Amino acid sequence: MKPTIKILNTIFILIIATYSQAYGEGLIHHDTANHDKKNTELNADGSSLASLSPELRALLSKEMVAIEQGMMAIIPAYVSGSWSEIEQIAQQIKNSYILKQSLTDHQLHELHSSLPEGFIKQDQHFHYLSGMLEHAASNKKAELVGFYFSKISESCLSCHSQYATHRFPALTPNNKATEHLH
Repeated sequence: MKPTIKILNTIFILIIATYSQAYGEGLIHHDTANHDKKNTELNADGSSLASLSPELRALLSKEMVAIEQGMMAIIPAYVSGSWSEIEQIAQQIKNSYILKQSLTDHQLHELHSSLPEGFIKQDQHFHYLSGMLEHAASNKKAELVGFYFSKISESCLSCHSQYATHRFPALTPNNKATEHLH
């Protein structure tokens, strides 16, 4: 096994172990009952997700849960070399699990007129990265699969820290828990 693949495998195992420990200790709150609660916090650009209809917020929440489940399913597929499984998951993420299939024309217009331009750009980049992950998996390129999985994770973190700090308070800028200590 190449040294870079060993490093990537180690990183993924550490990510999963950390996530699992934080989830089990209640540091990460995954309360699906609260997904539909109205967000009154302002986003980085002054807009609020509260301006979205409850139906659209519910669809976005379902989409985020599906993406999270897909991302978590990639880890065991990656370490076992299940390239076709990763390809399929990445394709579902790229094409949106729920959102694109469920949106009415009115909701599509609501999304594009309500969401900040920065959010839309980040979302487009996220789906591009998902397509690249799909391509890397279809070509059985382990190192690239690891790279694109990492980039997708960074994309999630970036978006959550800008637009979902109400949901992930540890990602709030200047939060002592997120400071780099060394």
